Amino acid sequence: MRVAHVRERHGAAGAPWRLAASAGTDAAWLDLDVVRRRLIAVDPRREHNAILFRQPITTLDDHLARGLRIDALAEVVEGFGAVGGPRDADDDAVLDATDLAFGPPVLRPPAFRDFYAFEQHVATMWLRRQSEIPEAWYRLPIFYFSNTSEIRGPSEPVWAPRGSTELDFELEVGAVIDTPLFNESEERAGEGIGGYFVLNDWSARDLQRDESVVRLGPAKGKDFATTIGPWIVTPDELESRRPDGASAPDLAMTASVRDADGKSVEVTRGSWSTARYSFGQMLARASADVHVRPGEIIGSGTVGTGCLLEVKDQTLGRWLEPGDLVTVAIEGIGELPSPIVARPTG
Repeated sequence: MRVAHVRERHGAAGAPWRLAASAGTDAAWLDLDVVRRRLIAVDPRREHNAILFRQPITTLDDHLARGLRIDALAEVVEGFGAVGGPRDADDDAVLDATDLAFGPPVLRPPAFRDFYAFEQHVATMWLRRQSEIPEAWYRLPIFYFSNTSEIRGPSEPVWAPRGSTELDFELEVGAVIDTPLFNESEERAGEGIGGYFVLNDWSARDLQRDESVVRLGPAKGKDFATTIGPWIVTPDELESRRPDGASAPDLAMTASVRDADGKSVEVTRGSWSTARYSFGQMLARASADVHVRPGEIIGSGTVGTGCLLEVKDQTLGRWLEPGDLVTVAIEGIGELPSPIVARPTG
């Protein structure tokens, strides 16, 4: 199942996001609250017997705040088929995908932990410092907290922050937590994930370079934008791509940059399966002695070759600039485009 915040692309300005879901890659997008009301009309007992049907379905943030897990929405999606599916071509429960704008799949995550799970990327970063990967990285899933106030969705513009001329993307796997976690084991922690999405952890490399010498952690080089989307894919959709005994699915991760003249260059091609740490291991570390709450998001860290800092000289030959369109993608999840624009002057 895929779950997304949507609104009409040409709708009224400021229209609220609505929660939609699709049973699969080729299935129609459904307005979940329209379907909920229809199912209640067919069987009024639903409204009294199931918490999912007692209140309007508005956003995923609200759904999680009510203590419900993401896969609970499958009851609405499956119920739509059970009552006969579309009734006519103008069925208001079925959304026209060509007229949909997609928003961040989590609108206001309470926290964002970003990990460092791909050895190829880590090795490249330390090689630039003429050093080897620290021994501790092989023992501990390492993360930092990033900013949640600047979350962006698909096709929302991004710009280099003040004082920076070295804007870079970072391609990662994102995950959303949909049940409380506390001191969970590696074997159980992964069960707290409600779904996965594509994550672009933007970086201002010149600011980051200045800040890193102090060794306190990322600051203004990182906190100006994080793009997530285009939707959440529930874990069951990806299990068939997980090799026996593997900690991660074998799914291609790619990034391309199209310049203002329309020339497109693929700059990244990696695989989720190359991650050294599983999301279960990362969440076990994150939940040690603290409460991880529904709605919080975590990032895998950058896949090998997943940023210009690693591959700029061999591919694009420059940092990102206004007029570029960056598209990061994960096979089986989706594509996440971001236009680069000049920094607003206001």
